Amino acid sequence: MTREGEIYKVTLVGSIGNLLLVVFKFIAGILGNSAAMIADAVHSLSDFITDVIVIIFVGISAKPQDESHDYGHGKFETLASFFVALALLGAAGGIIVSGGGKLMDWLSGADLEAPGMLALWAALLSIAVKEVLYQYTAVKGRQLDSQVMIANAWHHRSDSLSSIGAAIGIGGAIWLGNRWTVLDPLASVVVGLMLVKVAYDLLKINIGELTECSLPADTEEEIVRIIESEPGVSEPHHLRTRRIGNRIAIDTHIRLDGNMLLSEAHQKTTAIEHRLKERFGAQTHVTIHMEPVKRA
Repeated sequence: MTREGEIYKVTLVGSIGNLLLVVFKFIAGILGNSAAMIADAVHSLSDFITDVIVIIFVGISAKPQDESHDYGHGKFETLASFFVALALLGAAGGIIVSGGGKLMDWLSGADLEAPGMLALWAALLSIAVKEVLYQYTAVKGRQLDSQVMIANAWHHRSDSLSSIGAAIGIGGAIWLGNRWTVLDPLASVVVGLMLVKVAYDLLKINIGELTECSLPADTEEEIVRIIESEPGVSEPHHLRTRRIGNRIAIDTHIRLDGNMLLSEAHQKTTAIEHRLKERFGAQTHVTIHMEPVKRA
């Protein structure tokens, strides 16, 4: 199966799970009178929406390079990951506002109704389902080197964490008595703040790629070592790197003996290119500019 086919399959499994959880959580939150569970349902809905975004954008990112995109369409995958993170941030904001409103009502002296057991069972089921989806999506995302899949996996994990917070709040509100019904909206606010942190981390990565951030220093050092391993090649400089979706681009200058035959120089640069592609993937973009060794 192709890479995009694997991403489609994994995302489709997640989207089916999310859709079923959305319906069940909303029913449980409404019938069980739980702000935390309704907030959790909103989070699962954002998961489902991002699954749709992933399916649409991954198909575009898999297209080969053409006249309008000389480096391919890989950035569309990064863009999809960016939208996933934005959706997560939006869901977190909605959860915090909703839970905060309930807290303000409680501080004003209003009585909050305790949630029902249906809401608690929904939270426990969500924890199990979403943790399985997280593990499945994260493993596949690392295997396929897909940032959007890894971002989507964290969407699943954050939903699992959200459900843990909801379960604690709902359980506390049920078993500790009316004085502790505030634990339900309080749990939803805590969960929302956790999701803000996850969204921030994802946005930081995506913005770095969209603004042509260089690869990590240790990766660039490895690239230099690969270049210097070719006999007769020295002084790699002006190294420029960036990510293009699941691919990377490498642009560098090297020095060769000025008396070397052009055919031999070409063989050496081709050998370097092959080594870099063996290490970082066959779709790696490599550009090497040759210069003569400077004489004293």
